[in-house]
Amino acid sequence: MNIQFKKGALNLCVLVLLEKQDRYGYELVQKISDRIAISEGAVYPLLRRLTKEGYFSTYLQESTEGPPRKYYSLTEAGRTYLHEQLEEWKRFTDGVNKLIEEGVQND
Repeated sequence: MNIQFKKGALNLCVLVLLEKQDRYGYELVQKISDRIAISEGAVYPLLRRLTKEGYFSTYLQESTEGPPRKYYSLTEAGRTYLHEQLEEWKRFTDGVNKLIEEGVQND
């Protein structure tokens, strides 16, 4: 899949996954990789940026499998941003889908 498509969708995927529950970075990578082929390195810069912008808070939690894990939690600003992004995504995909349908029907 085109890398630009993935970049745009990755932001939304991370937000949606964190709305349900707090997660650590590698867990997010695994959940997303189950559906979309991504590199692990694509998620961490996104997490840093969204944390810096105030959409996530972080905390460390002990792990039975090694060092403490850094968990990400959606802030209220993050929830607002998620819902804005979902609306924008819906408008965008609806428009693209309509253009595709029109193009296919005209063939």
